[in-house]
Amino acid sequence: MFLNMVIERNPQLIIEAAKLHRYGVIEPNTYVLDVDSIYENARLIKETADKYNISLYYMTKQFGRNPIISKIIEKAGIDKAVAVDFDEARVLFDNGLKIGHIGHLVQVPKNGIKLSLLMKPEVITCFSYEKAKEISDNAKELEITQDILLRVIDENDVIYPGQEGGIYLGKLKETVHHILKLKNIKIAGITSFPCFLYDYEKKEITPTHNVYTLLKAKEILNEMELEIWQVNGPSATSCSSIPLLNKYGITHGEPGHALLGTTPLHAYTKQPEKPAIVYVSEISHVNNGKAYCYGGGFYPRSNVKYALVSNNPEDILDRIFDVEELPPESIDYYGTVLLNNRKVNVGDTVIYSFRTQIFVTRAKVALLEGLSSGKPKLTYIFDSRGNLLKDLKMI
Repeated sequence: MFLNMVIERNPQLIIEAAKLHRYGVIEPNTYVLDVDSIYENARLIKETADKYNISLYYMTKQFGRNPIISKIIEKAGIDKAVAVDFDEARVLFDNGLKIGHIGHLVQVPKNGIKLSLLMKPEVITCFSYEKAKEISDNAKELEITQDILLRVIDENDVIYPGQEGGIYLGKLKETVHHILKLKNIKIAGITSFPCFLYDYEKKEITPTHNVYTLLKAKEILNEMELEIWQVNGPSATSCSSIPLLNKYGITHGEPGHALLGTTPLHAYTKQPEKPAIVYVSEISHVNNGKAYCYGGGFYPRSNVKYALVSNNPEDILDRIFDVEELPPESIDYYGTVLLNNRKVNVGDTVIYSFRTQIFVTRAKVALLEGLSSGKPKLTYIFDSRGNLLKDLKMI
């Protein structure tokens, strides 16, 4: 999906990733991240957010909850993370990172609430009165008051399968009346997902119906004389979409893919953020006019179209092949390269760039620093859940 843009805007990342594979430094099924570009992307996003008075929580699931990348993003000025689930929050917290938001998209399980409160997040999202009560009960034991967000939904909102849940607008007043009786939580704001999506016809980011649901929810809360300080509108937060957040009264965005330069907008148009990720594999075998490379890091919604295949890093940019996307019901043991009467060799390097969610893969994550200065160095290799496998910084 992003390969042509990486070839155009960050070709050296491809070349260096291919070298790392040819030299045996990284294995197939490894994502290589351009740390310098991620820092610059984060800096640009933060600069734009400041201009439009938008607060940010950075998201880590796309790059595998990686603590080093998270610290780089903090260094660029986005100082708190959103943890999409409790496991992610725990990884980030254990690595000394600040949690801004937890509970969205995945609610905090009851036995994780106390630890979540001890992480001192700015907000915890609740889908229901019952979850709010669990948080209040635990906060009472700790003698604290926790700010919460309410996830609000309405008919015609965009809700992805497996992400259902929230408080319907028609029941918001009633639910809030009950929540206000809980002594150790305070309603700080509202959230929904996704609030902005790429429009493939208009070729731009546009608001979803969820945004209008948020605005109606804010009106309801204001009518109840509740002052809220956060209207959280995640999805596709980037330099190009941040002005939209401001326009619609959103106070908080949550950049994830934009940090890697991999929102759908980045695939089709040149954006301030630079593509900063490739996926490296290796030809395993050839069969009936197709070559098969090692998998483990593919993602069902990747929209992958092409790959580069070569045994020579110096010519790999010129050797682009069509690929066959795996059906979602298949395990990604292998990726398929269509040869169309061209020749590849077993052991050749394969480079992809596509939309991913590393935290749901079996891939490794290699961090490449110094690319912007012409002095690239592989510094760390992690697994897909943020656990360190190799520290190469001192070598």
